[in-house]
Amino acid sequence: MPSATFRRGSRPAGHERLVRAPRDGGQPDHLPPSAATDSAWSITVPAWCADQRNQMTGPADDAELVVKMLNSGAPGVMLDLEDSMANAWPNLLLGVSNILQALEGRLTYEDRKRGGTVGIAASDVAVWSRVRGLHLSQAGVLPGGEVISASLFDLCLIAYQVEPAQLRHPLAIYIPKSESAEEAVWWREVFQAVAAARGWPHDAIRCMALVESHPLAYQMEEFLYELREHIVGLNLGRWDYMASLIHWNLMDPQWVLPDRNTIPHDVPFFQRLRHLLVDICHRRGALAIGGMTALYPSRTDAALNARALEALERDKRNEAACFMDGAWTGHPDQNAIAVAQFPSPNQLSRRLQGIERRPDLRPAPVGVGTRTLAGTHAAARTVVRYRNGVLAGRGASLLEGYMEDLATDRIYRLMLAQRVRHSAAAPVVDANGVAVPHDEALLAQVLDAACAERIDALPRGEDPGDAASLRTARQQSGTLIRDGRFDPI
Repeated sequence: MPSATFRRGSRPAGHERLVRAPRDGGQPDHLPPSAATDSAWSITVPAWCADQRNQMTGPADDAELVVKMLNSGAPGVMLDLEDSMANAWPNLLLGVSNILQALEGRLTYEDRKRGGTVGIAASDVAVWSRVRGLHLSQAGVLPGGEVISASLFDLCLIAYQVEPAQLRHPLAIYIPKSESAEEAVWWREVFQAVAAARGWPHDAIRCMALVESHPLAYQMEEFLYELREHIVGLNLGRWDYMASLIHWNLMDPQWVLPDRNTIPHDVPFFQRLRHLLVDICHRRGALAIGGMTALYPSRTDAALNARALEALERDKRNEAACFMDGAWTGHPDQNAIAVAQFPSPNQLSRRLQGIERRPDLRPAPVGVGTRTLAGTHAAARTVVRYRNGVLAGRGASLLEGYMEDLATDRIYRLMLAQRVRHSAAAPVVDANGVAVPHDEALLAQVLDAACAERIDALPRGEDPGDAASLRTARQQSGTLIRDGRFDPI
């Protein structure tokens, strides 16, 4: 049996650049002109995925959620083996099993509230499977302790079991966590090798890719070019991208971000990237998909529900105004509002005027939002509660109205690290506007307070596990921040 432990892969060159960036200015930048940027080439979006105004996303190991997403009416659904799912062997096998059944329309769940078995309704929904990224390796599969790429392992688990005759459309993969166009070459070669091994046409596997690392933002056109026979679009994975951006600028006091939920959706470091991504994608004929709105609707809290749906509408209206072709959501109640913000099945023929081909994608967030002690406490609560959820087998948790996963956990841990590192240059204030110095002692205090608060709340059933698991989550969170471990693992 393969090991339950997933070992992190390595990108030595990328790691060296990240370590070097604050010391000698080794930040990502646009690449020199090449065939990818200067020659005539294009991508044709197939009819089966031409409408992706909303891609509903969620963990593949939750059969009930998968069926509900596929029955939601969303034109696209992404079944996730990555950040929203616990990275453990049983979850992976269950997730792949659910994906295979979903692709063939066979997946069901037992409805405990209403009784009976619920299956997948016939529809034209485009189904995508997100495998783990190249930063992760899989142990325990090969003899002798040798590890293999988790990306390759996940892809092959699906591709070698799926029956093409049962599929509604070609096998469609979502690529996460890429850091360079060189990785697109790897994916192209793997897609074609798997297709050849199965006797399929060389372009039988189609894909979309997330732009969720800062270096890739400078190589989007090159990435599309290398995968042009397979790829149909790019997606701005905003929360992982924010974490990456903070990580690359961790040593810069100008980059100490405000409380996360005071950062506007159209903050310049997002908006410039949206504009560039749309310009590149539409110039080459590919879809441009927007990100996830973290505030989640509620069927029990009317005020929260109204606030969440209003935030969703503003966010998706902004993405549509940037001429994006669709966005992500994570709850069936969000689908109709998200789809309604986009004026047509896609906006491939539209491009904003005057977009710079090589813009600065690191505009410092000066004058944006507020940095408060309450925000520090909120960040500490989130990392402790998220880590406690991971210990209970959850890859994503609904916390204080927000859906939090590995990406937002990374953001909060990085924000706490920033506030400690740059306390003097970027003050954080209390409710009276008085600066509160942030140091290791204060960090320990807020993590301890978050842990104690959640232990006290346990009788209400708001967190899984028990006092021991919450204390372990607090300890792990503090260690990750102290040791500077912010990679997406």
